[in-house]
Amino acid sequence: MKIKGFVYCSVLASFFLFGFLQGSVHGRPLLTSSPAARPRRGDAAPFARWLVSQSSWGVLNTISSEWGGAPFGNVVSFSDGLPEKGKGVPYFYLTELDPTASNALKDKRSSFTISEYNLGTCGKADPENPTCSKITLVGKLKLIDGSSDEAEVARTALFAKHPEMKSWPKSHKFQVFKLDIENIFMINWYGGPKPLTVDQYLQAKMKILTFIADTTA
Repeated sequence: MKIKGFVYCSVLASFFLFGFLQGSVHGRPLLTSSPAARPRRGDAAPFARWLVSQSSWGVLNTISSEWGGAPFGNVVSFSDGLPEKGKGVPYFYLTELDPTASNALKDKRSSFTISEYNLGTCGKADPENPTCSKITLVGKLKLIDGSSDEAEVARTALFAKHPEMKSWPKSHKFQVFKLDIENIFMINWYGGPKPLTVDQYLQAKMKILTFIADTTA
């Protein structure tokens, strides 16, 4: 087990050293609209779509095949589409050298959590404060056929938000995965999670996100 852990850490170290030499995405919010464009908190579907489309990373959770089925959370980058044209479905660029991808290939059950805190629109609120929104998308993490039109669209969206990905080592064999959403948990105010179905979430119109301002903040 120690040897396997050492090998994995060595692979990650070499990967990130390569990424550093090639240049990296600066640590800044990837907002494509002003904070005033945040939908009203009561409009659950548009708000959820806004939170996902404005974000660039989150914590992707899989079922660990190495640690007896324990949940394994990993910070990952993602995109749900081109800027202001997101479809709400998160796509990821993963390598099987990382536990997340290898776990998903054995057990697709996954969840993906995003916090509004990363966007810089929570003011002085703590990330755990209900006024600082968070969303968890629950479903199946599926590998996409690399030669499909969907994979090409996903790569375009991912590279648009994360240009560094284009220079990641080909030897690591990065592949496109997507989260097939089955359930949604979102808190964006006091009173518990907002009732929100997957259909409501996916059918929310992106154009609404640009023009509805939040008057409850």
